[in-house]
Amino acid sequence: MQPRDVRTAADAKAIVEARGLTHVKVGAFDADGVLRGKYMSRAKFLSALESGFGFCDVVLGWDSNDQLYDNTTYTGWHTAYPDAPVRIIPESCREIPFEAPGLLFLAEFAAPADTVCPRGTLRRVLDRAEAMGYRVKAAVEYEFFVFDETPDSVREKGYRNLKPITPGNFGYSVLRNSVWSDFYNELLDTCERMDMPIEGLHTETGPGVLEAAITVDDALASADKAALFKTFAKVVAQRRNLMATFMAKWSPDYPGQSGHIHVSLVDADGKSVFHDPSAEHGMSAAMHQFVAGQQALLPQVLGMVAPTVNSYTRLIPGFWAPTSATWGVENRTTALRVIPGSAKSQRVEYRIAAADGNPYLALAAAIGSGLWGIENKLEATPRMVGNAYEQAAPAHLALPATLWDAAQNLKGSKAARSLFGDAFVDHFAATREWEERQARRAITDWQLARYFEII
Repeated sequence: MQPRDVRTAADAKAIVEARGLTHVKVGAFDADGVLRGKYMSRAKFLSALESGFGFCDVVLGWDSNDQLYDNTTYTGWHTAYPDAPVRIIPESCREIPFEAPGLLFLAEFAAPADTVCPRGTLRRVLDRAEAMGYRVKAAVEYEFFVFDETPDSVREKGYRNLKPITPGNFGYSVLRNSVWSDFYNELLDTCERMDMPIEGLHTETGPGVLEAAITVDDALASADKAALFKTFAKVVAQRRNLMATFMAKWSPDYPGQSGHIHVSLVDADGKSVFHDPSAEHGMSAAMHQFVAGQQALLPQVLGMVAPTVNSYTRLIPGFWAPTSATWGVENRTTALRVIPGSAKSQRVEYRIAAADGNPYLALAAAIGSGLWGIENKLEATPRMVGNAYEQAAPAHLALPATLWDAAQNLKGSKAARSLFGDAFVDHFAATREWEERQARRAITDWQLARYFEII
């Protein structure tokens, strides 16, 4: 049996026993999309397959720097950080090439922790789609910079004067990917063997920046693949004494890193819901409503898509990132890009998303808001033609300019509470408020340079 054949707990037990494994790696993704996990003994793993296991719920109560939130109600000092129930997902089984024959299984928080679990939040949105008669297909593409640095060297340098693996602007460069073919091929092979195959991998414009497009799949599987890709792209790089970053923007001199999401709906028979060959641009009525929902709710759910303080340094005019909730057809200056095509390829690209987003939550926002549009038969504004940066969008489509404002919009959104649940909205908005508060404590290089002498 191969990892991709595992579907049930019985399959998972069989493959672990057939490989004679003494330990299995198990992990779950937290609010920031960080994979938190451990090695588990075979006996413990086999028991957990049947009845789940307890995972300290501090991973739902701390930030990406392991600092404890002081403003959440789900968990904290007031609850004494008990274990939360977690279930293992058998069909997530993967072999890690450089740990073969070792296996990795993803896990998901169970009730009541599922109300704030990122994967559980996406699953609830997909259950909503299924109740409406739809299945969701999705694909994520990431831009990320790779540096000739190590975790030690970046700290020694104070994260300044970092050296990308290659200099200059070499978009779609065969020169660069040939010289660095060992790294490219290891990354491609790792992704293929871990069931997150890459459809395209190329350099973008900028020193050391790559873009990887992950092959389309059902939305939950697509989110798993995207989250694992971010983790293991970093692993592959660091095993070669390199570093990859998925920050939204690491330098003011270059465009930010995107995490664009492509979404389409099919019905129970697998027929496209978005494609109508008789309509303009092939857009069905349902697709119009889906895009309208994404447009209407984008200012309310942006915190789920742009979840860090750094996210908002990317959302400025002229740097390939939208600044208001606009849409267009084959228009890369808008937040939502409708891509016309055949029944198989007709889709919408959620271009607002950046590489720093948690894939589960970004997909939940992109899909949930679209479903909201269909449910409420919303109508979008007229599509943008040409450069959207130079055209005024309606005031209600303006995007929040800071993470704090995005968190307030999310907290106040009745639609978000309907789509994702009160528990999730309250918890996640609080975590984003915490993130903004941590940033306010920092004394930046810009502040020192601007005020140290002259003020």
